[in-house]
Amino acid sequence: MKKHIFTLSFLLALSPFLAIAGHNDGLITKPSRYSVSQTLDKLEAALKTKGISVAMRWQHDVKAGAVGIALRPTELLVFGNPKIGSHLFTSNQAAGIDLPLKALAWEDKNGKVFLSYNDPAYIAKRHHINDRDETLKKMSTALNKLSDIATGN
Repeated sequence: MKKHIFTLSFLLALSPFLAIAGHNDGLITKPSRYSVSQTLDKLEAALKTKGISVAMRWQHDVKAGAVGIALRPTELLVFGNPKIGSHLFTSNQAAGIDLPLKALAWEDKNGKVFLSYNDPAYIAKRHHINDRDETLKKMSTALNKLSDIATGN
């Protein structure tokens, strides 16, 4: 019994870290070795190298500061590749609410930086897309590689 209580206590203590390291309601989050801006600079450069369009970069912290709200560094990058993402629309056009893709670089209260993005499998599940396995695999593989470049992992 003591062994089970210890194991449960250990897992509960680790749960906040496990949520950040892996999937959390469809969100993939990775720690970054760089600042928020550097992380998105690296991601943007890697995307452009692969011919992926960047639609917008939004500085949440700057926008919040402009209206008197203090916010730790937080930036969003909106990007997409119609050659891949459009295949999801042919299954369910409502997937367009989640595409183009987004990546959020953010700094936590301890000064650690993370990069978060939606798991393509979660987007497919949300929109009941079950006929695009190859497309989802390509998206997931590309996002994993690109996010590793951006975060230095």
